[in-house]
Amino acid sequence: MSNTNEKDQAVAEQELEQMDTQAAQPDESPAEPTAEEKLQAQLDELNDRYLRTLAEYDNYRKRTAKEKEAIYPEAKASTIATILPVLDSFERALEAPCADEEFKKGLELIRKAFDEMLQKHGVEAFGTVGDAFDPNQHSAVAHQEDDSVGENCIAEVFQKGYRMGDRVLRYAMVKVAN
Repeated sequence: MSNTNEKDQAVAEQELEQMDTQAAQPDESPAEPTAEEKLQAQLDELNDRYLRTLAEYDNYRKRTAKEKEAIYPEAKASTIATILPVLDSFERALEAPCADEEFKKGLELIRKAFDEMLQKHGVEAFGTVGDAFDPNQHSAVAHQEDDSVGENCIAEVFQKGYRMGDRVLRYAMVKVAN
C-alpha cells in the first residue's frame, strides 16, 4: 500500500510542477498581423463595399425605371381627363339648333377628330340609356320610378363617362330607374 501512495504522491508532484511551469511561461498572445494579412483584410473590406455600392446602384436604377413607367400612363390619363370638358362643350354645341349647315358640319368634323384621337389613345365612352347601373363606373345623381325601364338601369345620362383601359377617367353622371 505504501508503494501506491508513493506513486500517487509522485504523480501529484509532477502535475504541480507542470502547472507551475505553465504559469511561469508568459501567455502566447496572438502575433501581430503581417503586412500581407493587413492588405488582404483591406482588400476584402473594399471589395465588400464595392459590391454593396453596385447592388445599391442596381436597385436604384430598377426603382427609377419602374417609377418612370408608372408616370407616363398617369400623366396621359390626367391630360385626357382635362380635355373631356371641351368634348362636352362640342356635344352641347352639336345638339343646339343651328341655321348654318357649314358651321354645324365643321363642328362635326372637330368632334370626329376628337373621337379618333381618343380611340387612338385607348379611351372609350360609356354610360348609355338602358345599361345596368354600376357604382364603379356611374355616379347616380337622380332616381326615378319607372316600370318601363328595368331594375337598376340607367334611365337618363347627364354626362358620359370615359375610361382608358381599366382606369376610369370620369364617372358617368346618370339617373337610375327603380
